[in-house]
Amino acid sequence: MEKNKNIGIETIRRKETVFEQFAFSIAKNLGSVWSLLAHTLFFVGIFSLYWLGSSTEQILLILTTVVSLEAIYMSIFIQMTVNRHSEGLSAVQEDIEDIQEDVEEISEDIEDIQEDVKEIGEDVDEISEDIEDISEELDEDEDDKKHHDATNMKLEKIEETLHRLLADIEGLKK
Repeated sequence: MEKNKNIGIETIRRKETVFEQFAFSIAKNLGSVWSLLAHTLFFVGIFSLYWLGSSTEQILLILTTVVSLEAIYMSIFIQMTVNRHSEGLSAVQEDIEDIQEDVEEISEDIEDIQEDVKEIGEDVDEISEDIEDISEELDEDEDDKKHHDATNMKLEKIEETLHRLLADIEGLKK
């Protein structure tokens, strides 16, 4: 498939023979101002043969023969050019199809990435909720710890008070 991507007009031109290059240059120049000028001069020259003593029949026979031969060759040159352009368009069409396939693959990849991003977003939301839950539990644990510490302090005060009372009771017993 990669090899087909590199086929194009440049590749087709490299395959041209010298004759094909000559034919394509003629076909290219057929529609130029120089071609119009050359044909006009040719027709003036052919009809001026009448004043040089040629008969009208000879002039028309030469003109008809030359114009017929020129039309045959021009149609061949033009058809060669059309064929070459068709090959080039075919190569371009293949490139376009390859590009379309690549675009479709990229679109599918983008859809997959979007789904992954959506899943990651959902995971982040879940993690955020988990963090909030853990934070709340830690806050509750801290509250419990503070409460426990406060209870321990009260118990220690009660214990101290009990020790003093026991000591006082012992003192009273004596």
